[in-house]
Amino acid sequence: MTKFLIAGLGNIGAEYANTRHNIGFSILDAVAAEEKLSFELARYAHVARFKSRGKQFVLIKPTTYMNLSGKAVAYWLQAENISLENLLVVVDDVALELGAIRIRPKGGDGGHNGLIHIIETLKSENFVRLRFGIGNNYPKGFQVDYVLGAWSDDELKILEPRIKLAASAVKHFGYHGLESTMTTFSKK
Repeated sequence: MTKFLIAGLGNIGAEYANTRHNIGFSILDAVAAEEKLSFELARYAHVARFKSRGKQFVLIKPTTYMNLSGKAVAYWLQAENISLENLLVVVDDVALELGAIRIRPKGGDGGHNGLIHIIETLKSENFVRLRFGIGNNYPKGFQVDYVLGAWSDDELKILEPRIKLAASAVKHFGYHGLESTMTTFSKK
Protein backbone atom coordinates (compact mmCIF):
# COMPACT_ATOMS: atom_id res chain seq x y z
CA MET A 1 0.00 0.00 0.00
CA THR A 2 1.45 3.36 -1.03
CA LYS A 3 1.87 5.73 1.88
CA PHE A 4 1.87 9.54 1.85
CA LEU A 5 3.01 12.06 4.45
CA ILE A 6 0.97 15.26 4.40
CA ALA A 7 2.53 17.99 6.54
CA GLY A 8 0.35 21.03 7.20
CA LEU A 9 2.48 23.84 8.57
CA GLY A 10 1.48 26.17 11.39
CA ASN A 11 2.23 27.14 14.97
CA ILE A 12 0.74 25.45 18.01
CA GLY A 13 -1.00 27.42 20.73
CA ALA A 14 -4.27 29.29 21.11
CA GLU A 15 -2.65 32.61 20.15
CA TYR A 16 -1.92 31.22 16.66
CA ALA A 17 -5.24 29.46 16.04
CA ASN A 18 -7.09 30.82 12.99
CA THR A 19 -4.16 32.94 11.83
CA ARG A 20 -3.00 33.20 8.22
CA HIS A 21 0.27 31.40 8.99
CA ASN A 22 -1.72 28.37 10.23
CA ILE A 23 -3.57 27.67 6.99
CA GLY A 24 -1.68 24.36 6.71
CA PHE A 25 -3.26 23.24 9.99
CA SER A 26 -6.69 24.44 8.80
CA ILE A 27 -6.46 22.48 5.54
CA LEU A 28 -5.44 19.29 7.36
CA ASP A 29 -8.27 19.85 9.84
CA ALA A 30 -10.63 19.96 6.83
CA VAL A 31 -9.22 16.65 5.50
CA ALA A 32 -9.60 15.11 8.96
CA ALA A 33 -13.19 16.36 9.25
CA GLU A 34 -14.10 14.86 5.85
CA GLU A 35 -12.60 11.53 6.91
CA LYS A 36 -14.07 11.75 10.44
CA LEU A 37 -10.63 11.63 12.05
CA SER A 38 -9.17 13.25 15.12
CA PHE A 39 -5.55 14.19 15.63
CA GLU A 40 -3.55 12.65 18.45
CA LEU A 41 -0.43 14.09 20.01
CA ALA A 42 2.65 12.07 19.04
CA ARG A 43 6.35 12.80 18.66
CA TYR A 44 6.90 16.28 17.17
CA ALA A 45 3.36 16.47 15.75
CA HIS A 46 -0.35 15.97 16.05
CA VAL A 47 -1.04 12.96 13.82
CA ALA A 48 -4.08 11.48 12.09
CA ARG A 49 -4.16 8.56 9.65
CA PHE A 50 -6.57 7.09 7.17
CA LYS A 51 -6.64 4.53 4.38
CA SER A 52 -8.67 5.02 1.23
CA ARG A 53 -8.60 3.59 -2.30
CA GLY A 54 -5.54 1.48 -1.51
CA LYS A 55 -3.57 4.48 -0.25
CA GLN A 56 -2.50 5.36 3.27
CA PHE A 57 -2.32 8.98 4.42
CA VAL A 58 -0.37 10.15 7.46
CA LEU A 59 -1.38 13.73 8.31
CA ILE A 60 0.91 15.73 10.59
CA LYS A 61 0.58 19.15 12.15
CA PRO A 62 4.06 19.78 13.62
CA THR A 63 4.30 20.84 17.26
CA THR A 64 7.82 22.19 16.71
CA TYR A 65 6.64 25.67 15.68
CA MET A 66 7.02 26.90 12.13
CA ASN A 67 10.76 27.63 12.24
CA LEU A 68 11.59 24.01 13.17
CA SER A 69 9.09 22.25 10.90
CA GLY A 70 11.84 20.16 9.29
CA LYS A 71 12.40 18.27 12.54
CA ALA A 72 8.85 16.87 12.49
CA VAL A 73 8.82 16.23 8.74
CA ALA A 74 12.13 14.37 8.78
CA TYR A 75 11.13 12.30 11.81
CA TRP A 76 7.79 11.19 10.31
CA LEU A 77 9.25 10.44 6.88
CA GLN A 78 11.71 8.09 8.56
CA ALA A 79 9.32 6.66 11.18
CA GLU A 80 6.72 5.81 8.51
CA ASN A 81 9.28 4.82 5.86
CA ILE A 82 7.83 7.26 3.34
CA SER A 83 9.83 8.35 0.31
CA LEU A 84 10.42 12.04 -0.41
CA GLU A 85 8.29 11.93 -3.56
CA ASN A 86 5.29 11.00 -1.38
CA LEU A 87 5.68 14.05 0.86
CA LEU A 88 3.26 16.96 0.45
CA VAL A 89 3.86 20.12 2.50
CA VAL A 90 0.88 22.48 2.85
CA VAL A 91 2.00 26.05 3.44
CA ASP A 92 0.77 29.66 3.40
CA ASP A 93 2.07 32.01 0.72
CA VAL A 94 1.90 35.83 0.74
CA ALA A 95 2.88 35.95 -2.94
CA LEU A 96 -0.47 34.40 -3.94
CA GLU A 97 -3.85 36.10 -3.81
CA LEU A 98 -6.21 35.01 -1.05
CA GLY A 99 -7.42 31.46 -1.60
CA ALA A 100 -5.23 30.72 -4.64
CA ILE A 101 -3.80 27.20 -4.73
CA ARG A 102 -0.52 26.27 -6.42
CA ILE A 103 0.96 22.80 -6.41
CA ARG A 104 4.64 22.54 -7.27
CA PRO A 105 6.93 19.49 -7.48
CA LYS A 106 9.89 21.32 -5.94
CA GLY A 107 11.34 24.77 -5.50
CA GLY A 108 12.95 27.24 -3.17
CA ASP A 109 11.75 28.43 0.18
CA GLY A 110 10.24 31.73 -0.98
CA GLY A 111 11.42 33.25 2.31
CA HIS A 112 9.04 30.99 4.26
CA ASN A 113 10.65 29.93 7.55
CA GLY A 114 8.91 26.55 7.62
CA LEU A 115 10.10 25.68 4.12
CA ILE A 116 13.59 27.01 4.90
CA HIS A 117 13.92 24.57 7.81
CA ILE A 118 12.43 21.62 5.90
CA ILE A 119 14.84 22.18 2.98
CA GLU A 120 17.81 22.51 5.37
CA THR A 121 16.81 19.40 7.33
CA LEU A 122 16.03 17.18 4.33
CA LYS A 123 18.93 18.65 2.34
CA SER A 124 16.58 18.78 -0.63
CA GLU A 125 14.11 21.09 -2.36
CA ASN A 126 12.63 18.11 -4.20
CA PHE A 127 9.35 17.67 -2.38
CA VAL A 128 5.83 18.62 -3.40
CA ARG A 129 4.27 21.65 -1.83
CA LEU A 130 0.74 22.99 -1.90
CA ARG A 131 1.02 26.74 -1.55
CA PHE A 132 -2.18 28.43 -0.35
CA GLY A 133 -2.50 32.16 -0.97
CA ILE A 134 -3.07 34.37 2.04
CA GLY A 135 -2.67 37.62 0.10
CA ASN A 136 -0.35 40.49 0.92
CA ASN A 137 -2.69 43.24 2.07
CA TYR A 138 -0.31 44.78 4.60
CA PRO A 139 1.80 47.94 4.77
CA LYS A 140 5.53 47.72 4.16
CA GLY A 141 7.34 46.36 7.19
CA PHE A 142 4.28 44.65 8.67
CA GLN A 143 4.47 41.22 7.02
CA VAL A 144 5.02 39.38 10.32
CA ASP A 145 2.01 41.08 11.94
CA TYR A 146 -0.10 40.25 8.90
CA VAL A 147 0.96 36.61 8.63
CA LEU A 148 0.46 36.01 12.36
CA GLY A 149 -2.80 37.97 12.35
CA ALA A 150 -6.31 36.55 12.45
CA TRP A 151 -8.49 36.32 9.36
CA SER A 152 -10.99 39.13 8.83
CA ASP A 153 -14.69 38.28 8.49
CA ASP A 154 -14.54 39.09 4.76
CA GLU A 155 -11.56 36.77 4.31
CA LEU A 156 -13.31 33.95 6.18
CA LYS A 157 -16.22 34.06 3.69
CA ILE A 158 -13.77 33.49 0.82
CA LEU A 159 -11.71 30.92 2.74
CA GLU A 160 -14.22 28.22 3.61
CA PRO A 161 -14.78 26.87 0.07
CA ARG A 162 -11.08 27.35 -0.79
CA ILE A 163 -9.98 25.32 2.24
CA LYS A 164 -12.34 22.53 1.15
CA LEU A 165 -10.85 22.69 -2.35
CA ALA A 166 -7.32 22.48 -0.92
CA ALA A 167 -8.38 19.47 1.19
CA SER A 168 -9.60 17.82 -2.01
CA ALA A 169 -6.25 18.58 -3.64
CA VAL A 170 -4.42 16.84 -0.77
CA LYS A 171 -6.40 13.63 -1.30
CA HIS A 172 -6.18 13.93 -5.10
CA PHE A 173 -2.39 13.99 -4.80
CA GLY A 174 -2.46 10.59 -3.10
CA TYR A 175 -5.07 9.08 -5.40
CA HIS A 176 -3.97 10.44 -8.78
CA GLY A 177 -0.40 11.73 -8.47
CA LEU A 178 1.37 15.03 -8.87
CA GLU A 179 0.73 15.78 -12.55
CA SER A 180 -3.02 15.28 -12.29
CA THR A 181 -3.15 17.32 -9.08
CA MET A 182 -1.23 20.20 -10.65
CA THR A 183 -3.48 20.17 -13.71
CA THR A 184 -6.69 19.90 -11.72
CA PHE A 185 -6.06 22.37 -8.90
CA SER A 186 -3.34 24.88 -9.77
CA LYS A 187 -5.56 26.89 -12.11
CA LYS A 188 -8.53 27.16 -9.75
